[in-house]
Amino acid sequence: MEALKIESAEPLLSINNVEVIYDEVILVLRGVSLDVPEGQIVTLLGPNGAGKSTTLKAISGLLKSEDGEVSNGEIRFMGERIDRKNAEDIVRSGIFQVMEGRRIVEDMTCEENLRLGAYTRSQKNIRDEIDRVYTYFPRLKERSGLAGYLSGGEQQMLAIGRALMANPKMILLDEPSMGLSPLLVKEVFGIIEKINREQGITMLLVEQNANFALKNASYGYIMESGKVVLDGTREELLNNQDVKEFYLGGNESSRSFKNLKSYKRRKRWL
Repeated sequence: MEALKIESAEPLLSINNVEVIYDEVILVLRGVSLDVPEGQIVTLLGPNGAGKSTTLKAISGLLKSEDGEVSNGEIRFMGERIDRKNAEDIVRSGIFQVMEGRRIVEDMTCEENLRLGAYTRSQKNIRDEIDRVYTYFPRLKERSGLAGYLSGGEQQMLAIGRALMANPKMILLDEPSMGLSPLLVKEVFGIIEKINREQGITMLLVEQNANFALKNASYGYIMESGKVVLDGTREELLNNQDVKEFYLGGNESSRSFKNLKSYKRRKRWL
């Protein structure tokens, strides 16, 4: 995939100095700022507990279901502030999150799950939209039984297909490779890239598999302890020796950027 250039125009999504607390006490995000340009794939990388999934939930309005809230900063989508909106209104505005663990309805069929994805929009031409999803995931068309009997890879495809049914401008993907074989990971990422290229849907991707994430994204942010500590284009991060060691070489759990004397955080993150 050829890297897209980051444009200077106003981004589709902008997160500015956002702090998130849980249970009115626990500070999880500590002044996170990032931009997602329209039509691009941007990835969030970092160790477990860095705040990546919390960032997605702050965008999609799902914090309230876990006693969390944005306590400082703001989140804007298409220039409009959304951090005070509820989750349904955020879906209607054009953002759909594919949750970690798929979260499909197991005792419903594939098609019924797909129809759920379209609940916020007009039901006109839903059949055409379902057929469009099947062009990306032909395997789902062959599955007429309950979704709970699908393989892990097929469930992930169904979760992404359900997101497409909302006709979103932006999809938030939380760990799409989790629990999948290397072959299925490659297939799923290939479909994600194809949807982005053909439909122009902007994507913000949280992923532990840094190799696949960076190879499909145009830009990346690295989070540690609730902060963004490094960002750059795909090429800059792939060629960064520290990124190679911590995230591309399997040692991310044992080292940290904050311990590097040669590493300097940008002032905007402090």
